[in-house]
Amino acid sequence: MGVPLRQQIAVGTYLIKQKILGVKKYPLVLMLEPLFRCNLACAGCGKIAHPEEILDKRLSYDECMKAVDECGAPMVSIPGGEPLLHKEMPQIVAGIIERKKYVYLCTNALLLKKRIDDYTPSPYLTFSVHLDGMRERHDASVCQEGVFDRAVEAIKLALEKGFRVTVNCTLFQGETPEDVVEFLDYAMELGVEGATIAPGFSYEHAPKQDVFIKGADTKKLFRGIFELGKKLKRKWRLNHSALYLDFLAGNQDYKCTPWGNPTRNVFGWQKPCYLLADEGYVDTFQELLDSTPWEKYGNANNPKCAQCMAHCGYEATAVEDTLRHPWKALVTSVKGPKTTGEMVAEPIPHWATEEGKKKDKKLTDIPVTIDYK
Repeated sequence: MGVPLRQQIAVGTYLIKQKILGVKKYPLVLMLEPLFRCNLACAGCGKIAHPEEILDKRLSYDECMKAVDECGAPMVSIPGGEPLLHKEMPQIVAGIIERKKYVYLCTNALLLKKRIDDYTPSPYLTFSVHLDGMRERHDASVCQEGVFDRAVEAIKLALEKGFRVTVNCTLFQGETPEDVVEFLDYAMELGVEGATIAPGFSYEHAPKQDVFIKGADTKKLFRGIFELGKKLKRKWRLNHSALYLDFLAGNQDYKCTPWGNPTRNVFGWQKPCYLLADEGYVDTFQELLDSTPWEKYGNANNPKCAQCMAHCGYEATAVEDTLRHPWKALVTSVKGPKTTGEMVAEPIPHWATEEGKKKDKKLTDIPVTIDYK
């Protein structure tokens, strides 16, 4: 794993505490989204589709700290939009670090060179730079030429200044194992701490819908990546649990646990996760846990979730499985994901069965009011 031992111990201690206390639903990573505004317009992004009055909204420093405190997760990911556009971001990051939480500041890095002196290197701070492959692939993904080179320049600068740096790679339609292996090799050569790789989620509001990988193609792609990595004897540092990577390769039958990565944004606490924007919002984290109909979501329960294998839904599931089956996780970590043999069966969609149709019909009789704040 591309995670320092100090952080692994802190997160492990937190997880053991939850098990001792008998907590069933607990957060692992807070997705703190203080703005939707961005300086790029990526084809696969559903966040920038909001009207201007929403794009102008910001979570204040106090609102961010309240979210961190009431959630209690040991790690905080700050996506966007582009977080470096937020004038209070240095104070927000400092406040999270003061609470000894590990913060991943996600950025396209276009502003990183200009703003880097606003931050101080810390074992609690990581710049997670968005790179969707090599130069041609990444620039096509973000719909602007020259972004890859500027991001790489910023990565090198951050590393020189002593910051922790990772790359966050989203995979889209048309990827090949060879392309991804080339990118991971390059990322390791850059000297980043680790890489996050996951299939893109098909946002309903994304400008383009033909860029997302569908169904079993995702598993075939990841099997191809891991098989080629074994053949070439690569030792990539990936910011994922071994069992989540095994899930991506089609070897684990997991259900989504979205409460593991709860989202707080300018509307409130988002139901049920970072990826579904039209399911409603609540005022507090506890209300999110108590009022969200979790059983309505997941790849077998909701057509919106059918193709999702994103880490914000399944990494927490894999971590829970690791706690229950440490030997399985250890063997998978040593050997790597299985790349041959049958894959686990695809889930039978609940909404396609007669029983599911009857239940869904009953649910339509219940009036629902969504308050967008």
